[in-house]
Amino acid sequence: MVKMIGAVLILFAGTMIGFQQASRFANRPRHIRQLIHALQRLETEIGYGYTPLPEAVARTAEHMQGAIRAMFRTVSDTLQSDKEYSFRECWEQAAVFHWPHTAMKAPERAAFIRLGSSLGISDRDDQIKHLRLAVQQLQAEEEAARDDQARYEKMSKSLGVLVAALVVILIV
Repeated sequence: MVKMIGAVLILFAGTMIGFQQASRFANRPRHIRQLIHALQRLETEIGYGYTPLPEAVARTAEHMQGAIRAMFRTVSDTLQSDKEYSFRECWEQAAVFHWPHTAMKAPERAAFIRLGSSLGISDRDDQIKHLRLAVQQLQAEEEAARDDQARYEKMSKSLGVLVAALVVILIV
């Protein structure tokens, strides 16, 4: 009886690990798409609304959700409360703190941080160019993430179940 309960728990745990990994493959393109949307909204605020950068980041945060919202909210709050930090430092701190709560990987993070180092130090037109460049880079990463999702999502689910079944067979 104890072996049977242990086998069921191992199967359940392995299956959940597989499904959790598959969920990361499914969430990555969605999170990248949300970040792209946020950057496009920020571009609109800066380019067409002539909104100052701290206020534009705050307005962008209002329209986002999840970890993306939290990142932009953190940038905005830090800019408004601590005058000793530059925009780049606020941007990087928010990325470091909130990035683990997303399914995005290092290439997206590098593009995001690189963008933060160029915002706030140049004129409006240059900032728009940098935002568009970051959006293009993220769109390429989104396409790669969609390919990974199609390739690995189902495999992760199956692999979790199969590895758990192998462990059960070896134990019993």
